[in-house]
Amino acid sequence: MTLPPDIGYRGPTACAAAGITYRQLDYWARTELVQPSVRPAHGSGTQRLYGFRDILVLKVVKRLLDTGVSLQQIRTAVQHLRDRGVQDLAQITLMSDGVSVYECTSPDEVIDLLQGGQGVFGIALGRVWREVEGSLAEMPGERAGEDDSDYPGDELARRRKARKTG
Repeated sequence: MTLPPDIGYRGPTACAAAGITYRQLDYWARTELVQPSVRPAHGSGTQRLYGFRDILVLKVVKRLLDTGVSLQQIRTAVQHLRDRGVQDLAQITLMSDGVSVYECTSPDEVIDLLQGGQGVFGIALGRVWREVEGSLAEMPGERAGEDDSDYPGDELARRRKARKTG
């Protein structure tokens, strides 16, 4: 799936695709863990738009949290992912021993990590990529330049616009 860079998904759609709550999404955006790359919020009434890669990272963060990795370690891992290009992500497997997060880009690196003797788990980003693609296939996306009030399900935006013009 290759989406134009200005195609994004609203918060509720991003939450559904990543399997997180809106409260988590909002907190992670405000604390700059995962911010929307297509359109950030600009004050009250504007909608954040999350790109495909943002949603992929949200899903990875959720998986790491579910396995007990600390938010501090997750922030380090997310910063590492940010430094990578989108095409590289599908080739990465993240491994964790529940304390630290490691990147493995080859089977040899995975074997080296496993030979350390501790229990580890892995997240193959290519698989998560496909899961996010499948989730978003049926969900509404929009271009960054579109007016918020054009979104058919956004009653709140319509009311705000009516109040400003009325």
